[in-house]
Amino acid sequence: MQPTTLTGSVALVTAASRGIGRAVALDLAAHGADVALGVRDPEAAAGLADEIRAIGRRAAVVAMDVTDLPSCRAAVDAVVTELGTIDVLVNNAGGGIVEDALDVTEEHFDTVWALTTKSTFFVSQYVARHMRTAGGGSIVNVASQAGLVALPGESVYCLSKAAVIHLTKCLAVEWGQYGIRVNAVAPTFIETDGTAPALSDAAFRTDTVERIAALHRIGQPEEVAAAVTFLAGEGASLVTGTALPIDGGWTAR
Repeated sequence: MQPTTLTGSVALVTAASRGIGRAVALDLAAHGADVALGVRDPEAAAGLADEIRAIGRRAAVVAMDVTDLPSCRAAVDAVVTELGTIDVLVNNAGGGIVEDALDVTEEHFDTVWALTTKSTFFVSQYVARHMRTAGGGSIVNVASQAGLVALPGESVYCLSKAAVIHLTKCLAVEWGQYGIRVNAVAPTFIETDGTAPALSDAAFRTDTVERIAALHRIGQPEEVAAAVTFLAGEGASLVTGTALPIDGGWTAR
């Protein structure tokens, strides 16, 4: 297999300022892509943009609130204006709140759905319109093992990520005719600022996460990024409509 190269490509990564998004942006740049960072707070991504430029790639920072569709549309247009095109889209934005299903409010439900699922659909739509004109592209959605297995207290999050996985399949089938590939990664618990509160609980970390995973360890953002880069590149040219678990064997049980 040839090493992944994205030289000459332009990638847009949402929620790129930290965690998995940051790792993905750096890995794409390391493999030759110019990278646009879609973030709520552009100042928070300024340092990351400098790191990308330091390795010889172009970087753009665009203000983007994925829960606000006009903001998303404007961000996509801004990337195309500044960098010329979008060959790769990584829908990384998402989140949830741990709460028993008996206590979930409509507000909670709508917030998670907008952040995780609705944003993935519409950002993909806006970018795919440009990709269709350009003759193709690759979309990688960051889903979760929560979209493949049930996790207690996370019913809405599980639902939203399962929807992202099925949306991935639907868009792959619809947009294959335009040369657009659509895939997803489904990570386990990854060591990030967002998971730090849960993983700081030693009992939860060892008795639940590390015990269930076949590899008995927590994942790192760079491990997710490597999979995203593979799916984005030509090495995965025949891969579309799939959700790749990055879970240390959690869902194999």
